[in-house]
Amino acid sequence: MHPALPFGRSAIALAAALAFGAAHAAPAAAPAVTPTAAPDAAQQRAAKLVGQMTLDEKIGMVFGYFGTEFKGQKAPAGALPQSAGFIKGIERLGITPQWLTDAGIGVASQPGKEARERTSLPAGIATAATWNPQLAFDGAAMIGKEARLSGFNVMLGGSVNLAREPRNGRNFEYTGEDPLLAGIMAGEQIRGVQSNHIVSTLKHYAYNDQETGRNHLNVKINDAAGRMSDLLAFQIAIERGDPGSVMCSYNRINGPYGCENDHLLNKVLKGDWGYKGYVMSDWGAAHSTIPAALAGLDQQSGYPFDKSPYFDGALKEAVENGHVPQARLDDMVARILWALGAHGALDHPVKVQAEDIDYTAHGKISQLDAEEAIVLLKNTGNVLPLAKDVQRIAIIGGHANKGVLSGGGSAQVYPRGGMAVPNEGPAAWPGPMVYLPGSPMKALAARTKAKLTWHDGKDAAAAAKVAAGADVVLVFATQWTSEAADVPTLALPNKQDALIAAVAKANARTVVVLQTGTPVTMPWVNDVAGVVEAWYPGTNGAEAIARVLTGEVDASGRLPQTFPLAENQLPRPKIDGIDLPKDTRFDVDYDIEGAAVGYKWFDLKGLKPLFAFGHGLSYTRFTYTNLKADATGGSIRVRFNVANSGARAGKAVPQVYVSKVGAGWEAPKRLGGWDKLALDAGANRTSEVTIDPRTLAVFDGASNRWKIAAGDYRVILSTAADAPVSTVTVRLPAREFAAGAR
Repeated sequence: MHPALPFGRSAIALAAALAFGAAHAAPAAAPAVTPTAAPDAAQQRAAKLVGQMTLDEKIGMVFGYFGTEFKGQKAPAGALPQSAGFIKGIERLGITPQWLTDAGIGVASQPGKEARERTSLPAGIATAATWNPQLAFDGAAMIGKEARLSGFNVMLGGSVNLAREPRNGRNFEYTGEDPLLAGIMAGEQIRGVQSNHIVSTLKHYAYNDQETGRNHLNVKINDAAGRMSDLLAFQIAIERGDPGSVMCSYNRINGPYGCENDHLLNKVLKGDWGYKGYVMSDWGAAHSTIPAALAGLDQQSGYPFDKSPYFDGALKEAVENGHVPQARLDDMVARILWALGAHGALDHPVKVQAEDIDYTAHGKISQLDAEEAIVLLKNTGNVLPLAKDVQRIAIIGGHANKGVLSGGGSAQVYPRGGMAVPNEGPAAWPGPMVYLPGSPMKALAARTKAKLTWHDGKDAAAAAKVAAGADVVLVFATQWTSEAADVPTLALPNKQDALIAAVAKANARTVVVLQTGTPVTMPWVNDVAGVVEAWYPGTNGAEAIARVLTGEVDASGRLPQTFPLAENQLPRPKIDGIDLPKDTRFDVDYDIEGAAVGYKWFDLKGLKPLFAFGHGLSYTRFTYTNLKADATGGSIRVRFNVANSGARAGKAVPQVYVSKVGAGWEAPKRLGGWDKLALDAGANRTSEVTIDPRTLAVFDGASNRWKIAAGDYRVILSTAADAPVSTVTVRLPAREFAAGAR
């Protein structure tokens, strides 16, 4: 019995659960809690509750239902309409049911007659493009509030899978290609959601980096390379956000499925990183009872997506006959109760109060995110911002007269006011293809005296004639991406490249406004004057686009993902498995690039991208001076001055990269930190950035530790991965630290 607990039977239950966790962690690991570590108050409370539960009640806590009719099975009693999931509560013990909703962009809804209409944030990749952690928190706090007022206490986001595969259909949900940027931004989103006394989920753990064959593929990757890339993003997000739950992925990793992967769940997550919360399966990602339970899965989600109710009667039998120790079941339940207690869901019950949602205020929060997410990629001849004396503007394509595009699948948020453009895209899931109401053309009309001429862009020759008579042309180009399908190519679909080429030939002052979920190739880039990446800009996205195009706000987004010049620059020029029959099992070899994901791969191979990671132009000029760096606290502290040397206010995004002199890393440099500063014209400020020690280290699999080698390290102040401004060198002593430390 743990001496810190006065609870009798509950203390025994917790001690058994802790002993089980310690026994199943790797010897070199630092478990979440050990038999000699004093449990926190939420753990003590969870243990007391576990000690009062019957076996059937415990099984009810670890078995989750889909919240919507599916495969002929009706939604369970108590589930909210068209919701993602439901887990029964225990009224006699004051344990709330769990009402689950997708996802990281807003309160999503399953398709049907009772779809909820809620506020949509910009895509996750857009939020990452802000490079502004405070905006990530604020936006997530807003959608978390809407989730609570909609009756949900578990939200199935944030999402942090790295963009190893630029054609991944779900990249729009994620936070880019760099583990530091992705982990910090996702961690802030999790923190924001959980500020509403509800649970947020980190997903999809791990290496769910493509949709093609996601249920069957086997990722091959060396553990050390994973610790310095995908897993580091998850680790940082957990440290930053403290999510109540982690969702394990569909795919296999070095053999076992993500949801029965002892190495990832027990050793890394619960052992090395000391994670206290619970692991839930993705919908359809559970494949067994005993192996999954012993390997670290704590809750089966979304039955009947799985082939069997593995964690219902089968798990009860496995516990009764000893194949799954009672201590393990207690640990599963205690982790769920810890999450509900630690994040306030037990003490702050939810109820449906949708009438209290302030959609106007929430739309403004989403708009601020969208404005800082927009990336000005090219701006020849200062074609942007649109001059006040422009008399004729042609607006072409992308349904810009009606709405803005959003990404598809489980993340889909249904907009208030209905769909701006009905009947496009697939009729069934992962559709529908949703355009959110709010016309960029109308938003521009409210901000300019110019005559606006509209053309739908379906006839390239006719569009070119319209363009020829304009002072400036805005071509709105779209690329719909969604869960369950990767895009086969990075080219814009539906002959839009030909449209842009024809328009640019007719009018050199053409600006392309992209609404995409992932990078696209641009064979026309040298022929247009401007390129703007607006991503999927969410509710009020039209206003955000118009404000940036007209210069009401600075263009301050920066790319969180490299835009390749061509697909032959990628580690896998063709998506693995894309030509294989459905349900084929195949391998994806991530050891090709290892930890050299995105810009690191381009650096390593000496490849010049179309637009580099971190790239983004501004409407003003910034000057960076007085770079200094010194070794401190086992890391590097960096200071420099940023001045706005232009004629208008703007936001700078100085980036600090680090490089080991003499090589020894997976790539020449890594992002070590950044800042984002709002500066009036003529203003200046000193920035200070402390480098995350793990971006200076190599993970050593043999010792299960991070190791910083003694020697010289370059600190590179840059405006993008390919745009260094100044460099200093710092000498560091050797240092090593545990897998879960920093």
